[in-house]
Amino acid sequence: MEIVHTIADLKARIAAFKKEKKTIGLVPTMGALHRGHASLVIRSVSENDVTVVSVFVNPTQFNDKNDLANYPRTLDADCKLLESLNATVVFAPAAEEIYPEPDTRSFSYPPTDTVMEGAFRPGHFNGVCQIVSKLFMFTEPDRAYLGEKDFQQIAVIKAMVKDQGFPLQIVPCPIVREEDGLALSSRNTLLTAEERQIAPAIFKALSESVDYSKTHTVEETKTMVTNQINGVEGLEVQYYEIVNAETLASVSQWTEAEHIQGCITVFCGHTPIRLIDNIKYK
Repeated sequence: MEIVHTIADLKARIAAFKKEKKTIGLVPTMGALHRGHASLVIRSVSENDVTVVSVFVNPTQFNDKNDLANYPRTLDADCKLLESLNATVVFAPAAEEIYPEPDTRSFSYPPTDTVMEGAFRPGHFNGVCQIVSKLFMFTEPDRAYLGEKDFQQIAVIKAMVKDQGFPLQIVPCPIVREEDGLALSSRNTLLTAEERQIAPAIFKALSESVDYSKTHTVEETKTMVTNQINGVEGLEVQYYEIVNAETLASVSQWTEAEHIQGCITVFCGHTPIRLIDNIKYK
């Protein structure tokens, strides 16, 4: 496994791989890797000749400077894990390497990037599209592997790929969870022991709502999930939306779309830590 820090070095490796007609899988990450990321790397390694993993905490997708400052950074541990998983190249650039000057490009794909996270984190998805489009240009992957925990992000990136004409396949991969149901997230490392005890209540409510939804309306299901989570001291729902899984537009009837997903963001603890999750209804 090779670790490269500059775009020029990365492009040189990619050119050599392309010359040998090797297929390339990309796993874009912000580091602080866990079993969820590992599952993406394992899948990419099994489906491609070469797997490139980017480790970069992207400043343009943070609208909260404290969140950016506090985001966990564990490059040495990340590289050890990636080597054990047979990744080919780790791309770990400095912010100045990626943004030698401000990226003024604007991406807009409503409603996918204007609802939910888009509404509560202005500019977030524009920043995501800026960095992911750069990574696609640098690595020219055949496939890119993204975790379904960031359900909305996948929809936005798919829209960007179509808009920009990137010749690659987006491969969504299932959420990896702890035994108690909590979705794996780099932010989980920021939870105190007490907060970690209450966080699984999020997935518990989502799971129970699937059966509940079979005999109740969309609005009743949203209320049930919100009330159940808010009833746990230390948890506060920022939003819970039940949406068309393709367009991310809200639905008011279960018959409105072929595929329906529930997407939630919850504040956990006193700091608080912002946790996201989602569940499939149909």
